[in-house]
Amino acid sequence: MRALSSSDRPPLVLASLSGQSDAHWARNGLPYADAAVLGGIAIDERSRAAARELRDRDRTEFLPPDPFMFVADQLGRLEDAPLKAGINVRSATVEPIAEVARVCARGGAFLEINAHCRQPELRAVGCGEVLLADTDRLVRYVETAREAATDLVVGVKVRAGVAGVDLPRTCRALARAGAAYVHIDAMDAERVVADVADGCGLSIVANNGVRDGETVREYLAYGADAVSVGRPSTDARVLERVARALEAATVSADSR
Repeated sequence: MRALSSSDRPPLVLASLSGQSDAHWARNGLPYADAAVLGGIAIDERSRAAARELRDRDRTEFLPPDPFMFVADQLGRLEDAPLKAGINVRSATVEPIAEVARVCARGGAFLEINAHCRQPELRAVGCGEVLLADTDRLVRYVETAREAATDLVVGVKVRAGVAGVDLPRTCRALARAGAAYVHIDAMDAERVVADVADGCGLSIVANNGVRDGETVREYLAYGADAVSVGRPSTDARVLERVARALEAATVSADSR
């Protein structure tokens, strides 16, 4: 998955954590991580209003005065870091996607569209996982990003098990729209990675429970091209175990 790594092994990605995943957090993942997804950043007024509600109930959220300047600043802080940076964004409307795509392109980053968050406040304004049930709108987000910055790597963070959503079918539509990868929170249903990998045309980053060699081997066997670490992304012991497992998987594959 060269878009997220220059390494020969499958990439280790640091997955975004609400209000915590900034440039400082990404640097703490060195030297194990190949890529880090900062965010999620609410980039339109409806998603920012939802983020303010989340903050009011003691959730940590990024709420800078100007989200686009914040993204540019954070990417600048990683300019010399030996990892690939990405930005996970929440938006209830398509228009701001073009602007953040251009900011990411200027900063040499990739863009990850959030169709994953399930907080009621975000769902109520039409972003997060509700995008999975609105494939046409989600496709427009991807197309808008690609039109704004034609060389930009665009991915989508999704969640397994959303009622009424045929995830493999949605991922095939995202591939046709120009997405490069899908970041799957398997929600303890790891087999979904294999279902999506079967002919979807996207690279796959597998997320959920990635802690050790066993989980790494399982996701790779199901067809994942990379794995991501979420909540324990600040724990160097976990990152070292995962990185070693990815190295071992590469050696094993090369010896066949």
